[in-house]
Amino acid sequence: MNISGVEFIKGCSAIGAGLALIAGIGPGIGQGIAAGHAAAAVGRNPGARSDITSTMLLGQAVAETTGLYGLLVGMILIFVQPLAK
Repeated sequence: MNISGVEFIKGCSAIGAGLALIAGIGPGIGQGIAAGHAAAAVGRNPGARSDITSTMLLGQAVAETTGLYGLLVGMILIFVQPLAK
């Protein structure tokens, strides 16, 4: 079985894309935890609902960038292979 350079690059790109998309697990867990704590905080202090919600949404937006970067890297590895001509 001979593996050429192009096949090796495509295989490594597929493995790398799969590993890059694993980066979406962390933000999903973190956002779920943040939403749960925010709901508990609103339950304890309903008057501060708007402040808690805005802070939670800002934190979730920052956390989501990690998952989006992982998705972008995965898509680049799958669809753009500059070394495999």
